Amino acid sequence: MTTFAVTYHYADEPERLDAVRPEHRAFLGRLHESGELIASGPYPDTGGGQALLILQGEDDSDVLAALDGDPFRREGLIERREVHDWNVVIGSIGGA
Repeated sequence: MTTFAVTYHYADEPERLDAVRPEHRAFLGRLHESGELIASGPYPDTGGGQALLILQGEDDSDVLAALDGDPFRREGLIERREVHDWNVVIGSIGGA
């Protein structure tokens, strides 16, 4: 398994994001329980406009497929997703 860092860039629709957030967090909670999602959370300095998700997967398409069911994505609240292989050099996270 490879570790991946995914950045979500959210739509500037705070009320809709707030309305869907509980379902979004439940979805991410299930990914965490399954071991696919290691950690996630928003970047506070972006005013809630971006978040970082750390996942394990075979490749980037595997990771994005795991995130395709995110209610934020379903509702059109994710404008862009960036995915990068993440090479953990110092320290450890998940299975890295």
